[in-house]
Amino acid sequence: MSTIDTATPPNTPPVKKRRKPLLLLLAVACIVVAIAYGLYWFLVLSHQQNTDDAYVAGNQIQISPQVSGSVSKVWFDNTDLVHRGDILVSLDKTDAIQALNKSETALASSVRQVRQLMINNRQYQANIALKRTALAQAEADLARREPLAQRQLIGREELQHARDTAASARASLDVAIQQLNANQAMTLDTPLNQQPMVQQSAAAVRDAWLALQRTDIRSPIDGYVSRRSVQVGAQITPSSALMVVVPSQELWVDANFKETQLSDVRIGQPVTLTADIYGDSVTYHGKVVGLDMGTGSAFSLLPAQNATGNWIKVVQRLPVRVSLNPEDLQRHPLRIGLSTQVTIDISNTSGQALATVMRKRPAYESNALTLQLQQADQLIQRIITANAE
Repeated sequence: MSTIDTATPPNTPPVKKRRKPLLLLLAVACIVVAIAYGLYWFLVLSHQQNTDDAYVAGNQIQISPQVSGSVSKVWFDNTDLVHRGDILVSLDKTDAIQALNKSETALASSVRQVRQLMINNRQYQANIALKRTALAQAEADLARREPLAQRQLIGREELQHARDTAASARASLDVAIQQLNANQAMTLDTPLNQQPMVQQSAAAVRDAWLALQRTDIRSPIDGYVSRRSVQVGAQITPSSALMVVVPSQELWVDANFKETQLSDVRIGQPVTLTADIYGDSVTYHGKVVGLDMGTGSAFSLLPAQNATGNWIKVVQRLPVRVSLNPEDLQRHPLRIGLSTQVTIDISNTSGQALATVMRKRPAYESNALTLQLQQADQLIQRIITANAE
């Protein structure tokens, strides 16, 4: 007869007893994570708006000629650095030099013509003096003959001849005076270099001089060459697009936020950005400088016609312009069109949603293409002096 083993099993805790502390620990961990996330959302995330629909933008300076001509030299290529005032493209100068020489000759001719008019004034004045003397003599002769004719000491024919002579002298004097007046109307006692004919020719010299200078096409700003299309030997006109110069520092970011994210976005709020080209290791800093006045669809070539019957609501996006810290751009340069991720700190909503201050200065300016006319004026003065003597 067999006996049943009634030995007590090893003293191990039941499965349920082991599971309960683990579940409790897991519940506590979930609660802690939820509380931590809630605090993080309340303290941080609730005061931020972010988007990855954001791209670097900047000025693209289109380089076009101011005069027509044939391209003789292209000084820079894509990716090259250029400084303000550098010559980008040179045109053949032959035609411009010929035009300048022609205008210089025309100015010299105008100076001599005006000089001749001024000399004629003195000639007409001398002629008037001569005519007045002749008139005085004729009137004196007539005055002597009239008493003689009354006493019939001379014939009537001789008296009539004296009268005709006096009348002719008076008419000659009137003609001489009108000639002087007509000639003075051309000069009006104005200095030679201020005569209209001379000034018109001088303006033509300035135009030709400017056209010659503009055969060298210069860069208006510092930047990098992109989209070069001009080739040596090409015939270009003022409407031709030659290349683009893109500045490396005057860049910004257009962040396209959903309309549901913009209720608390204000001008001046701080912004942090990361660019895909550098990753999360590089952080840019900036601020909101403005919100655009229309969505992308409103300003598109073919705006949506929402009045049609098949309308479907789509959440719109509005571009928000973000300026970048120049020091960050200096350390880590960006390029137009690069993708970024933008986060706006909206904790302070005291700013304005729309700009309320007008600009007092131009947003952009450059005097690199402004030509000073001192050299042209000196050339004009030399021509006037040489032909006025």
